[in-house]
Amino acid sequence: MPQFPIMKIGFFLPLLAFAHLAVVATLSAETRHVYFGTGGPGAKGIYRATFDTEKGRLSPAELAHEIGSPGFLALHPDGSKLYAAATQDNVGGVAAYRIAADGSLEFFHFEPTGDGGAAHLAVHPSGKFLLTAQYGGGSTALLPLDAEGKPGTSTVTEHEGGSRVSGNRQDSPHPHWCGYSPDGNYAFIPDLGLDGIVIYKIDPGKPAIEKHGFAESVPGGGPRHMRFSKDGKFIYLLNELSSSVTVFSWDAASGKAERLSTTPALSEEAMAGETINAAAEILVHPEGHSVYSSNRGHDSVTVFRVGEGGAALEVVQVQPVRGAFPRNINFDPTGKWFLAAGADSHTVAVHAVAPDTGKLTYQRGAIIQVPAPICILFGGAVAK
Repeated sequence: MPQFPIMKIGFFLPLLAFAHLAVVATLSAETRHVYFGTGGPGAKGIYRATFDTEKGRLSPAELAHEIGSPGFLALHPDGSKLYAAATQDNVGGVAAYRIAADGSLEFFHFEPTGDGGAAHLAVHPSGKFLLTAQYGGGSTALLPLDAEGKPGTSTVTEHEGGSRVSGNRQDSPHPHWCGYSPDGNYAFIPDLGLDGIVIYKIDPGKPAIEKHGFAESVPGGGPRHMRFSKDGKFIYLLNELSSSVTVFSWDAASGKAERLSTTPALSEEAMAGETINAAAEILVHPEGHSVYSSNRGHDSVTVFRVGEGGAALEVVQVQPVRGAFPRNINFDPTGKWFLAAGADSHTVAVHAVAPDTGKLTYQRGAIIQVPAPICILFGGAVAK
């Protein structure tokens, strides 16, 4: 009987380690669908591409559905439907789509907001309704969703007043974003014209919203978008006109927000330049250690380090986006990659995120062309 040499176990350890790493990489790496809302010259509707979460690369974008100015997009909580704040026959409203297994979009309904075009929309975690924010109309609208996800007739709630600190931008209400508290009990509408956040109490049974409170921001700041901290105890409000972030503490029991601090996104020298800057989007890293805001005009992203348990912010980086006029930014589902949409450069560029500091590094060559992109929304994994 032939004798085979006996290998020492140390011989196999490197091979086992390599195999383990290969399995881990295979399990963690995936390709995701990504959708782009657009608005501007050359844009025809919603575009889509795929994103490799291992390599940080986007495929070329293609038109998913032709529709007027689908600026902002939102997913249904079950991931099977997509909604767009868009226009149809010059009427502002919400377009609803079913997402096919291959990531393509099937349009199935359009519902007017009842008060013009929406600047933003968000689906409630229950999936029973969505809200829209009408910048021009000065209102928020609630559209119920039936069991199939079809939007129903809207109920419009008007905002009132105006801080009148910054010219005609604040002589009347201008709701700019809508979203929900982590527990889903409250809705938030930052209003650029009112210099604060209008807070609503949600009755999910009807569904309905009722005005509950108001969180005042800095005078003349012009609130645009907001996000919660990872633990849900703080609100980070982006002020468009002053290019700053205001931090609020949030008491979920009482539904009250208390203003704590405001941190400029750019230096005085940068703000004093010839190019006027207007802050556009704000994000919190999935791990909670960093906050990010996009700077239109300066064409950059400011990275803030979160301190004092979430109550304070410190600027640690101002990163060029490799594009022009970044209205929207977003993380991929892994949090390892950061995408910046240049609305005027018609580009979407990818940056790597440092896991310890949250700082950004441009992923050279990872940039694609998308006509006038103003929203980046990740969908589900691409079927293998």
